[in-house]
Amino acid sequence: MEAEGQTEAADVMVLTARGVRESRKASAVRSHDFRQSGFLAASELRRIRQRHEQFVRSLGARIAMFLRLECSLSLAKVHIEAYQKFIGPLTNPSFITLFKADPLKGVGLFVLPPRFALLFADRLLGGPGALPAEGHDLTDIEVAVSDQATMLILNEWCNHWPEMPGLHPTIISHENNSKFLQTSPPDAAMLILDITAKIGEASENFQIVFPYTTVEPLLRLISPSLPEADEPVPTRHVQPSWSSEFDSVKVPLTVEWQGLKMSAGAITRLKPGDLVSLDPACAAQVVVRLGNVPKFYGRPGTSDAQWAVQLTAAISK
Repeated sequence: MEAEGQTEAADVMVLTARGVRESRKASAVRSHDFRQSGFLAASELRRIRQRHEQFVRSLGARIAMFLRLECSLSLAKVHIEAYQKFIGPLTNPSFITLFKADPLKGVGLFVLPPRFALLFADRLLGGPGALPAEGHDLTDIEVAVSDQATMLILNEWCNHWPEMPGLHPTIISHENNSKFLQTSPPDAAMLILDITAKIGEASENFQIVFPYTTVEPLLRLISPSLPEADEPVPTRHVQPSWSSEFDSVKVPLTVEWQGLKMSAGAITRLKPGDLVSLDPACAAQVVVRLGNVPKFYGRPGTSDAQWAVQLTAAISK
């Protein structure tokens, strides 16, 4: 019985692409988190990568001028990842700067290896800007000095979104242990920029991380705009086809003469037996209404001893 229960537990009922329910082994079923899929379509990812490639090229020149050192930056990767999945593998200690980009919502992360942060501090304090042999927790002075480089990087990022004027960064705090970070829910989607930097003789990678809710308004701004209301939109003319479902639908048909006009006083004096003269030209042409909508002109007459109307022309709209 135990072996039979294990067999049943190993089977999973799935719905195939053809809409057929089939039993499959659990080991053959690959899990998929729909909360993390579809945030960036291929075209959106391509647009946002192109924008950040421009940002990285410009940032390399700014850092070189700021530190007066040769600097080369390249965008290694742009991808979406769950918050918990990103912060889990981060090494400890790390030098993590928490920031906001007002007026956007959410808290971003600037993750820099401590040795690289010490390189910035050493250079800005008058040193050669060499990479130390070992990293250590930064002192308050080193943090304050390295924040100058951080603000330069974040300001450059904000400047590359001219679609949202007034975008400016603010440093909130710092953290050196990723286990204590709680800036987003564990399953929140994060946009991660992996950047490879070579400054002088030192080479390291750092990340700039944004919650998806932070960059979503920016993505809408760089998406192709829809045609304006006054712009002509090409339409396809499709010939309507008749549906047999309407064959048994009854439509009221009425026929009326037009052209006879009487005063309101003359109408009040009418009584049974009075004769009303009609214009022969008006009586020779009637209007046929289908469902109270005028559709045809016709000529009245008889057919097989029954009143009838011969349709002579369609009424154009």
